[in-house]
Amino acid sequence: MPGSAVDAALAQTADPSAESADAPSRRRRLEPDERRAQILSCAIDMFGERPYAAVSTAELAQRAGVARGLINHYFGNKRDLYLAVVRRMVTLPRLEHMLVPTGSTKERVDASVEWLLDTISEHGTTWVKVTGLEGIGDDPEVQRILDEADSAAADRVVQMMGLSDSLHSEELRALVRCYGGLVKAAGREWIVRGSLARPHVHTLLADSLTTLVTQTFPKVNGEL
Repeated sequence: MPGSAVDAALAQTADPSAESADAPSRRRRLEPDERRAQILSCAIDMFGERPYAAVSTAELAQRAGVARGLINHYFGNKRDLYLAVVRRMVTLPRLEHMLVPTGSTKERVDASVEWLLDTISEHGTTWVKVTGLEGIGDDPEVQRILDEADSAAADRVVQMMGLSDSLHSEELRALVRCYGGLVKAAGREWIVRGSLARPHVHTLLADSLTTLVTQTFPKVNGEL
């Protein structure tokens, strides 16, 4: 059955208790991609607000203004939906949509850190929970997604620092992956605990990345 037909059929099976005064507007006919994006957006919010076990697909459907069956149609079960949230949280913007910084090491570092903090702040608590493995525990698929994301983020930082052509770029990427652990910890202090403000986190991450690039990396290369 075509996606739009499935949407229409499932919408008719929605729980009447979920209806409200604004239900007609919320249940307007959407294209399949719009409907899927709507469900995913609500899931991102809910998994950021509460633990994985406390998220109900029935409540999610009500918040998204869709029939519960549409969640299964687009995402499968709740674990599959959570995996989609994880992928969304760690998906980087395409490089051609970004302005790769130029200039001095300090300028490149500041731009790279700003990009990292913008990425974290877009979904805040959900990003922290997902990258901190606070969802469904020791799930191999979640770990695989996060490992791939760590590598992609390290590649992006190396590109932004203008060091992609280094003969020892693999060692540099490994160092940046280690640096990623600090990024996640700093994100928690900023977003969840509120113990650090964004400027403080920027200073911490910028100083650390500068040290990594100008001191640690050359030592690993045997240059110092």
